[in-house]
Amino acid sequence: MKKRVASAIVMIAVFVPILLLGGITFSVFMTILALGGMYELIHIRENKRKFPFFIKGIAYLFALFFSVSNYKHNIFSYELDYRMIAILIFAFLLPILFVNQKKEDYHIPDALYMISALLFITLSFNLVLLIRNYDLNYLIYLVLVTVITDTFAFLTGKYIGEHTFTEISPNKTIEGCIGGVIMGTFIPTVFYFTVINSSISLVLLIFVTALLSILGQCGDLVFSSIKRTYKVKDFSNLIPGHGGILDRFDSLIFVVLAFVLVSGII
Repeated sequence: MKKRVASAIVMIAVFVPILLLGGITFSVFMTILALGGMYELIHIRENKRKFPFFIKGIAYLFALFFSVSNYKHNIFSYELDYRMIAILIFAFLLPILFVNQKKEDYHIPDALYMISALLFITLSFNLVLLIRNYDLNYLIYLVLVTVITDTFAFLTGKYIGEHTFTEISPNKTIEGCIGGVIMGTFIPTVFYFTVINSSISLVLLIFVTALLSILGQCGDLVFSSIKRTYKVKDFSNLIPGHGGILDRFDSLIFVVLAFVLVSGII
């Protein structure tokens, strides 16, 4: 527990100044996180199947490109370059035709895994960057939804939790999930209404924030399911007591993706 708290303090001490600084510093930080997240997904997959070295090299190059795209973009709009998506698909599917199937362990499921992992992780972190460039307060709001939900879900579940929520993550309880949603809705709602927009419908804001809080917990469960599939406890041991990058940013990834869907109404 002490190790977990100490690591949390260090993470806050590192993340908050970088978040406030923004600009190239935050862009580099998000790129590092995206590359680290991609490494973790490749690493757990290689517990079952090893990827050819050149395929991993291609994956990291694409992760770098997608992570830094729009790094100066400060308009809240979502753009996708289909040319790069086409190149991405060719880059991972065409090698199947040329690798020696008897020597190289690279097949269609591996190619599809790489494509989906790249799009999922790098575009998610790029969205975090896009939101930060547009307005710091929006990203603070989303971080609050994530952190407050996770914190109170943990505390509520630890002290009064009795009913297991799902077999995917046996330590999570129904009481913890409810406590996380209540506080993960209340505090971010107060922040949004006070700092960002006090003219918004309070009912709408509460509904949207609660939805983000719920989907953030769903993100945690989805990543837990990935770990169970590959029989690992954590994505890596980068952060003592917390696991890897994806262990810490799983909820935020889903909250950011959900915010894309509701950003037009709040």
